[in-house]
Amino acid sequence: MPGGRPRAFDPDVALDRALEVFWRQGYEGTSLSDLTAAMGVNRPSLYAAFGNKEELFAKALDRYVAGPGAFAAEALTAPTVREVIERLVEGAVELTTGELTTGELTTGELTTGPDRPHGCLNVNSVHACGPDSVAAREAAIACRKAGETALRRRFEGAPDLPPGCDPGALARLVHTVTDGIAVQAASGRTREELREVAALALRTLFPA
Repeated sequence: MPGGRPRAFDPDVALDRALEVFWRQGYEGTSLSDLTAAMGVNRPSLYAAFGNKEELFAKALDRYVAGPGAFAAEALTAPTVREVIERLVEGAVELTTGELTTGELTTGELTTGPDRPHGCLNVNSVHACGPDSVAAREAAIACRKAGETALRRRFEGAPDLPPGCDPGALARLVHTVTDGIAVQAASGRTREELREVAALALRTLFPA
């Protein structure tokens, strides 16, 4: 017997489009109608390929971390603590102001440049608070905790850790700075303004 009818859409492209809708509108502000319109699929096809809205968001979040947000994992490979933090804060500026040019998705379907959504999908999703958004919020929090844990482990035992810094506290501080950058970007701060913030944060942690 022949297999089922093949899908009339590219799941990777559809997922990129769903990611962009979630990023631009937030989990709570995104309806199934928004998703099906952007993805070019009907609801049965969406459910068959990705599950319900919560499951689709989880897949989009994974794609965000592996695509536009990949700079965060790559930063951990930098040879010094200063370079790790520099890449994280500068990458946060580029990502959240729509200017990131590395770590893009392979399908080319995600908007780049000034039309890219501003802010951070992960940070925005942590603030989802409606009863229907609990799973999305928990997924975002778990993702953030994993990132903070990886950063703390990178700092542990580093010979060039700033004097008096606890690795866990420093990891939390860096995430607080990058979160603040994301919130400011979403509220309209320019890339140049946020680059000044990033530079000041680095000078404060690593005085000349």
